[in-house]
Order: sequence, then C-alpha cells, then structure tokens
Amino acid sequence: MPFSTDIIIYGVIFIAVLLLVEGIYLTVFGKSISLNSRVNRRLDMLEKGAGREQVLEQLRKEMHQHMNAKGMPLYSLLAEKAQKANIAFTPKQIMMLMAGLSVVAYLGLTMGTGAGTGVRILLSIAMGVGGVYVWINGKAKKRMAMFEEQLPDAVELMVRSLRVGHPFSSAIQIVAKEVPDPLGSEIGIIADESAYGRDIGDSLKAMAERMDMQDLRFLAVAVTIQQTSGGNLAEILDGLAKVIRSRFKLFRRVKAITAEAKWSGTFLSGFPILAIVMINVIQPNYYDDVKETGFFIPAALVCLGFLIANYFVMKALTNIKV
Repeated sequence: MPFSTDIIIYGVIFIAVLLLVEGIYLTVFGKSISLNSRVNRRLDMLEKGAGREQVLEQLRKEMHQHMNAKGMPLYSLLAEKAQKANIAFTPKQIMMLMAGLSVVAYLGLTMGTGAGTGVRILLSIAMGVGGVYVWINGKAKKRMAMFEEQLPDAVELMVRSLRVGHPFSSAIQIVAKEVPDPLGSEIGIIADESAYGRDIGDSLKAMAERMDMQDLRFLAVAVTIQQTSGGNLAEILDGLAKVIRSRFKLFRRVKAITAEAKWSGTFLSGFPILAIVMINVIQPNYYDDVKETGFFIPAALVCLGFLIANYFVMKALTNIKV
C-alpha cells in the first residue's frame, strides 16, 4: 500500500502556522521586539521620538495586560506564559490571531488533504490554538533563559557604578542603557518609575513576582534591606552577583546531567505512539485480526496508561530541585 502523505502535510501546515505567527509579530512591532536585538526596545522607542512617559505607559500596559485578562475563557492557559514572554499583542489580538490561523490551517488542509470536513475543522482549530500556544511557550522559555543569563552581568554593572560614586538610581539607569533586552527594558521601566517617584525596592519586588524568579527576589530583598538598614550596597550586590552566577552554573550543570534521561523518557513515551501511527499508515489492516476481540480495547487502554505513567515517572526522576 502506498505511503500516505497526509501526516507530512499536517506537519508542514503546523510549521507554516508557527512561522506565520512570528512573521506577523515582527511585522506589527518591528525587529526591536526580537530578543536578538542589540538595542533594547525601550531605547528604540525613545530614539523614534516617543516621549518617556508614553513609552513607560505602553510598556507597563504590556506587562500587566495578560494577567488582567486571565478571566477570559481559555486564555487562562496562556496568561502566565504570555506575561513571562511579554507578548506585545493584547489578549484580544491573540484570540483573533488564533481564529485567523485556524482559518488559514483549514484552507491548507482543504487544498492539501482529502480529510473530511469535521476532521479538517478539528485539526485546523488544534493547529491555530496549538500553534499560538507553542509559539508563546517558546518565547517565554527563551526570554526567561536570557533573563537568567543577563542578570549576574547586570548586577556586576551596578556594583561597578556604585563603586565609582554613582547613586543606585543612576546605576539602574546605566544598566537600562547598556544591557539589551529582555532585561534592559525591564530595568528601564524601573528607572522611569523611580524618576516618577516610585520606590526602587517596590519596583524590583513587583518585577520579581511578575517574572517568578528567585534571583530577582534576592536582588529586591537586598536593595530593600539596604534602604531601610543601611550598609555597603556595592559589597552586598557583589556577593549577590557571585551567588547568582554560581546558581546559574549549577542549573546548567544539572540540566546537562539530566539531559540524557529527559530525552530517554521522551523517546520511550513517544516512540510507541509513533510506531502505531506508522503501522496504521503503511499497513492499515495490520490489527484487523485482533481489534474485534474483547481484549483489544482493555489492552490498548493498559498500554496507554503505562505510557502516561512512564512520562510522569521519567519527568519526576529528572526534575531535580536545586
């Protein structure tokens, strides 16, 4: 029996959906929204003529809009990740994007496959919603990873600024100008809020809670304690930078050690499913002799249960708390 190309077409359409999301995002907001940009987005907006207050208002709106819309149906699954990724699209725009991509996927499935109307509708919705979810999840992971990597360098830059006599507010402004995104714009918001009268310690605490990063909480606590009790902030931050860098190295080492086990767990969970799909594509009648028996469905459910248990067991074994 000839090999069915529908599975390949499904994969190509899903990849096209992911590329289309990224293309639309870069087209609407420009290359400055990309985390690979050497100039952070806040400075780029200021250089284009936007006022400092206008830029602050826009960036603060983007920071909180996703969690404020957590009550929207289905959007609660995306809100936390969209906040960590700092997606500039509004929640309504993301929902509209899902709908539009579902239509595009449906047209692609209609032209490229012979699946029934119901199957095409279900697959197109899954691709539209799933594509946006995968894209946001990838953005969140990349942004958080870059955040963790930039933080010790930013703290060390603060230390050098303090040691040459700059106040802490000036050290924050220097970091906002010298560090690229994602940390640059976040620190820039803190600098602008400080200029308008907000306490820097409170701004750091809010950023730490929003990003859900333990290292940022350490920084916020250190600054708050120094503001209330006094002390040499440069020495405190220098020790904190060493701690953060050591934690970062330890996390990377643990990630490297557990990488083989994680891939093994993924392979052991995914290969049986892939094997079943390939068997049904190449030889659809392979299970005809047994699928009508009374043991087929229970056996299939037991196998599925073992696969699910295997995934969670392997995940628990490789989830090392540091």
